[in-house]
Amino acid sequence: MLAFKDVSKSYRIKGVKKTILSNFTFEFPKDRNIGIMGKNGAGKSTMMRLIAGIEPPDAGHIFRSPQVSWPLGFSGGFNGSMTGIENIRFVSRIYGQDTKRVIEYVRAFAELGPSLRLPIKTYSNGMKARLAFGLSMAIDFDVYLIDEITAVGDDDFKKKSQAVFKDKLANSQIIMVSHSAHTIQQYCDCGLLFEGQTIRFFDDVADLLAAYKELNR
Repeated sequence: MLAFKDVSKSYRIKGVKKTILSNFTFEFPKDRNIGIMGKNGAGKSTMMRLIAGIEPPDAGHIFRSPQVSWPLGFSGGFNGSMTGIENIRFVSRIYGQDTKRVIEYVRAFAELGPSLRLPIKTYSNGMKARLAFGLSMAIDFDVYLIDEITAVGDDDFKKKSQAVFKDKLANSQIIMVSHSAHTIQQYCDCGLLFEGQTIRFFDDVADLLAAYKELNR
C-alpha cells in the first residue's frame, strides 16, 4: 500500500506561509501508472519528495509498503564531497543491494568513465543526472517516481535509457509529474490534478488531460 493519511505540508517563503497539502488523504491505486499535473508551483514536486521520503510531512502519515525509488534524475541526495563510486556504494547499502553489482552496472550504463572516482561537486548537471538515472535503473523498485525526466544525455544515451526504462516498467508501477500531455498519455492511465488548494483524482487519463487543458486556458 502507498497512501497518504491526513497529510499536511507547507512552507514559509519570505514570511508568507504557502500550504501545499492540508489533511490530504489518498491511497494510490495499485498496478496503475499515475500522472500528476498542475501549474508551476502547485506542489507536484513536493508531493513526489514526500512520496519518496526525501521530505517529511508537517503532520499526518505516509504509508509505503512497496519499495519506492527517489525521483528519477534527482541528484540532490548525493554527497558532493564523496566520489561517484562512494555515493553509489552508500545508496546500494541503504537499499540492501550488492554494491559490486550496482557499481559495475552504473559504470557501464552512465558512461562516466574515470569521473566516477571524482567528487560529485566536480560534476556538471548532466553528469549528475546520468549517474542518478543509472543508479535508479540498477535497482529494481516496485514504484518509480519520475519528475519531468525520462532520459538524459545525447541521442544514443537517450535511446539506451528509454529501452532500459521500458523494460523496468513491465514489472513496476510509475508515478509521474509532467507538463507534457503527450508524455502523460504515453505512460499513465489515471492521475491527480493540482488545482489551487484542491487535488482531484481522475480514473481515466483522458479526463485528467481534459481538465488540465481547461485549467490552463
